[in-house]
Amino acid sequence: MLAHHFKPLIIKGKTLLPIVQGGMGVGVSAHRLAGAVASEGAVGTIASVDLRHHHPDLLAQSEATKDQATLDALNLTALDREIRMAKDCAQGRGMIAVNVMKAVDIHARYVRQACESGADAIVMGAGLPLDLPEMTADFPHVALIPILSDSRGINVVLKRWMKKGKLPDAIVIEHPAHAGGHLGAATIEGVHDEKFEFERVLAETHELFAKLDIAPIPLIVAGGINSHAKVAHLLGCGANAVQLGTAFAVTEEGDAHINFKNVLAGAQKTDVVEFMSVAGLPARAVKTPWLAKYLKMEAKAQANAKADPRRCTQALNCLSVCGFRDGLAKIGQFCIDLKLAAAVRGEVNQGLFFRGSENLPFGSAIRPVKELVDYLLTGQKPAGLPA
Repeated sequence: MLAHHFKPLIIKGKTLLPIVQGGMGVGVSAHRLAGAVASEGAVGTIASVDLRHHHPDLLAQSEATKDQATLDALNLTALDREIRMAKDCAQGRGMIAVNVMKAVDIHARYVRQACESGADAIVMGAGLPLDLPEMTADFPHVALIPILSDSRGINVVLKRWMKKGKLPDAIVIEHPAHAGGHLGAATIEGVHDEKFEFERVLAETHELFAKLDIAPIPLIVAGGINSHAKVAHLLGCGANAVQLGTAFAVTEEGDAHINFKNVLAGAQKTDVVEFMSVAGLPARAVKTPWLAKYLKMEAKAQANAKADPRRCTQALNCLSVCGFRDGLAKIGQFCIDLKLAAAVRGEVNQGLFFRGSENLPFGSAIRPVKELVDYLLTGQKPAGLPA
């Protein structure tokens, strides 16, 4: 690790590099990526949802059943395996976090499994994690990190948690205008609202800490961070760490297929589009052949929306609310698990490839995690990168 001048990120008394790798599903950030990031002394994150795709034996068992309870159990087994392998890779360095989407139907079971399997932290977004303290009450050593986008949401979570005698161990502030995947805004137009600007949210949140008379909680900003200069700027504005997703997804240690990495790394800003996900949230992804075709027929699909549980062809019922299954005409009309799984397998013409909005630190190059961490902290790029 090259020398740098930034203060460490401290969570639950653990001293860490001020770098966090965001959670990316389905299977994009699993044990290889999270373990590699943690081994550098930073925070590596496993995305909990549907990790079966990295385990051929679990997939084989899945093919023999349409029973949701059985499928859920297989996914929990996969999560347990991935956490244990990531911890083995990290060898006690850094921190292994597990990202759990509030919008996922069995999110409470994912949380408990993550805690039982040895995760150091639970990160929760895609909805207000108001009941996360209750879900983790038996595991006080596990750090709790909500993902929010503005000071209003932070205020709601802090006040609700304070009534339970609990505070977050850190807070991720995700900017909807720049992040990849599901975005913390109600509408596509709303992702660009000025209330999400990092400098504003950081200042308002520190004012909130003072108003509530609580010690400052570590703040991790996420979305659009692609250079050492941005890291330095944001850490100078009151952030304690930065979180990156896409830049880590395309590293050599990223758990997705090389085709997945090349799609993300090769995309230009004009290739990245926003649309409404089946989860009822705006989302951002690369306009690959499948997504381009879907967007052309989206209005027709929405006009034909109907509630029909048989539309869940995977039998997972993975989301609490699914536009496709539940016939919600104003949001997405496709199976998100099917499309994300195709992406992680590298099926360019069929997959949904979530991506952040900005250019990547190393352009289209696929480089190791260590080089990315070193660059973010020191500004020193590896030799041999294309001009």
